[in-house]
Amino acid sequence: MDVAALAKPRGSTGDAAANQVYDFAMTSFIEHIVKLTDHRDRDLLELTLSKALIDLLPIGRIVIAHVMREDGVERWLEVARLDAKGGGRVIDPQRVDFQSLVKLEDASDRLRCLQTRERVEIVWAGPEGPRINMLPLFSDSRTDDRGVLELHSDMALSSEDLRLVDYMCRIYRNMYTLLEYSDRDALTGLLNRKSLENAFYSAVLEDLDGSAPAGQRAAPRAPDDRRHRVPANYWLGSACVDDFAQISNQHGHAVAEDVLQLVARIMSNTFRTYDLLYHFGAEDFGVLMHCPDEALVLSAFDRFRGNVEKFNFPHVGRLTVSCGYTSVTADDSPVTALEKTQLAVNFVRRGGGNKTSSHLGLVRRGFLPSTAIANAQAQASS
Repeated sequence: MDVAALAKPRGSTGDAAANQVYDFAMTSFIEHIVKLTDHRDRDLLELTLSKALIDLLPIGRIVIAHVMREDGVERWLEVARLDAKGGGRVIDPQRVDFQSLVKLEDASDRLRCLQTRERVEIVWAGPEGPRINMLPLFSDSRTDDRGVLELHSDMALSSEDLRLVDYMCRIYRNMYTLLEYSDRDALTGLLNRKSLENAFYSAVLEDLDGSAPAGQRAAPRAPDDRRHRVPANYWLGSACVDDFAQISNQHGHAVAEDVLQLVARIMSNTFRTYDLLYHFGAEDFGVLMHCPDEALVLSAFDRFRGNVEKFNFPHVGRLTVSCGYTSVTADDSPVTALEKTQLAVNFVRRGGGNKTSSHLGLVRRGFLPSTAIANAQAQASS
């Protein structure tokens, strides 16, 4: 689509066919802007941007690749791939084999685009032949949510086409920033409590009437319209800073806030890029993760706990955290799953803190009642 044409005023006695083309182009352009600005889910913005560019530009394929990190290693994950002729896929970052992904340095053109934050054009078969235009998803130097947008075309894109890409990317970035602001905790930069419900349902729950293929996202539904089953290996965990009230009382509010910010930074550096990290308020943090083995979940929380324990916090010195986690079941909501993790955390804190416990493990050993027993006791006492 010619961006300049969109900006041209209609002549009062202009050609009718040209005016019809103008009307169609302008309507299509505006419709895509409306769709892009209508979302309240950051994950869906990229898909909407891709569909808009496929419709508006002479390109055959769009690929969106994100940078994922695990244990200090960074790799590329193609979270979305759409073809102009139909078809494509959207991948759930929490349900991929990280080791199978391409290392960051092995895709040098993408890496150059990411590092320079400028457009990179890859051309073959002559100056007018097929090519890939790579653009950074974001123009700032953020350390998270890094990614590259790839436009595959059979010929060179015009300056008007590239201007349209720039316009749409600006709208995308503005919307992403607004949604990010509403989803994030202002103090720590982690996700906030409000954002947990949408992430919990969209990432964890699958519809019985047609779940998405492995690794691919299913379309989200309203909370009151969910008939679901839960794919295996989703976990919710909580972590609480031990003796936080004492830290605040002894050192003051400003130092206590610094502690929370540093704990959040340690958490971000410990867990994987695609684990969802939360600050629920005060000393309470959370993690929503997909992991094939409970032993790996325990190891991740113990690694985080150990990293906090060995860190020297300014004005405070050493401190510890207590952690608890639970597997997510078909009967769980964000509230009930969090209640289980909090029971595990409370058990740890009663024993002195600085440990990690599994809710199910405590139930099996008789330290906590099962959910069914606890519900029956609650009903009997009400």
